[in-house]
Amino acid sequence: MAKKKRTPAQAARKAKMTAKDRKTLASLVGMADGVTKSAKRGRAPHLEVPSRSLSNVKFNQSRKIIEMGAASNRRELFNLSQAKTYMQTMLVGRGCKELIEQGKTTSIRGMYYLLKHTIEGTHEETFDDQADCDPVIEDVEVTLNALREELHVYASNRGSMVGNITLVDNGDEIDCSRMGSGGYAIPSIVEPEIMQFVKCTADFILHVEKDTVWRRFNEDKFWKEHNCILTHGNGQPPRGVRRLLYRMHNELKLPVYCLLDNDPWGYYIYSVMKQGSINLAYESNRMAIPKAKYIGMRSRDFELCELNPSVTIKLSENDIKRANQIAKYPWFAKKKRWQKEIQKMLSNGFKLEVESLISKDISYVTQEYVPERLAKGDFLD
Repeated sequence: MAKKKRTPAQAARKAKMTAKDRKTLASLVGMADGVTKSAKRGRAPHLEVPSRSLSNVKFNQSRKIIEMGAASNRRELFNLSQAKTYMQTMLVGRGCKELIEQGKTTSIRGMYYLLKHTIEGTHEETFDDQADCDPVIEDVEVTLNALREELHVYASNRGSMVGNITLVDNGDEIDCSRMGSGGYAIPSIVEPEIMQFVKCTADFILHVEKDTVWRRFNEDKFWKEHNCILTHGNGQPPRGVRRLLYRMHNELKLPVYCLLDNDPWGYYIYSVMKQGSINLAYESNRMAIPKAKYIGMRSRDFELCELNPSVTIKLSENDIKRANQIAKYPWFAKKKRWQKEIQKMLSNGFKLEVESLISKDISYVTQEYVPERLAKGDFLD
C-alpha cells in the first residue's frame, strides 16, 4: 500500500526549529493575537509600527551608533488610507510564519511572489510591485525587533571573502584561504545558528569597496602576506556582509579597516559601516562597527601619491550637495579631521577612485599604499 503524502501542515510540524526560530514565531503569533484581541473587544484592529522616519532617528554619542527613537505610527484596518498597508503587513507576517514553521527560507523577491495575488471579488492586487513589498518587510522587522534573516527572508548574495579563517556554513566546513580567485561568496544569512567560526589566525579585516579592487588584493595574495581577512560588498555592503563584519569584529576581536573611494559615496559607505544607516537604524546595534577605521582614499592623495590629473573625476552638483550633507551628520560634524577631509575634496573640485592608484603601478595599492598606511596607523576615525 502506497504511503500517503504529507500535507504542508504536517510537513511544517516536522520542521526543526532553533530557539531563535521559536522566539521569532512567538513574536509573529503575538502580533496576530494582539489584533484578534482588539477585534474581540470591539476595537478597531490596529498595529503599532515604530516610525522609521528621519525625525525618529538619533545619534547615541556614548555608543557611537545611530538609534531609533520611541515614536510609532498606528496602522488601522478601518482607516481607508491605511487599510491596504495594514493588510500587507499582516500578509508578510503570515508568510514569515509559514517559512519558519516549514524550516524554509526565501528571498525578498520570493516573498513578494509568495504573497502576491488578486483579492477575491476585486481587481485589487495585494502588492503592485516589489517596491510595494520591501518596505512592509522592513516594517515587520522593526515591529518585532527581529532581523530579516530571523524571519527566514534573505537578499541576494553580494560580496566575497578570502583569508585566514575557517568557518562552518550550514554544516559545511569552509577554509577561506583555499577559495581560489572568486573567494567565498558571503551569504545573506550569517547568524550563529547557520554560520560558526572554527579557526581564525588573521590579525585584522581589510574591507574594500568594489570587486575590482578586491580581486587585485586577492591575486596579489595580500591577505596571506599581511595575515588578514579581505572582504568586499560590491559597493554599498549588503546586510549579510555588514552583519558578518560585525560578528567577526566582536566575536573574533578583529580590527576593521576600510578602503573606499574618495567621494561622497565612499564617505557614506564608511558612515553606514561605522555608525549604521538612517533607514535601518533599528539594526545598528547588530551591524554598526564604531571602531572601524578609514584607510582611504583620501583627498590629499592626489598630491601625496603624485597622481596624474587625468585620473581625477570632476565633482557633480549632486556630489557637492551630498558632501555638504554628510559633513553635517552629527557623527562627522564635530570631527575636525573629517571636516578637513571633506572640505579638501570640495576645494579640489574632483573625486578619486581607488582604481586610480593603478596609474602608479598595477600593484601599487597592495604593495605600497595600504601597507604604508597600516604601518603608520594613518587612518581617519
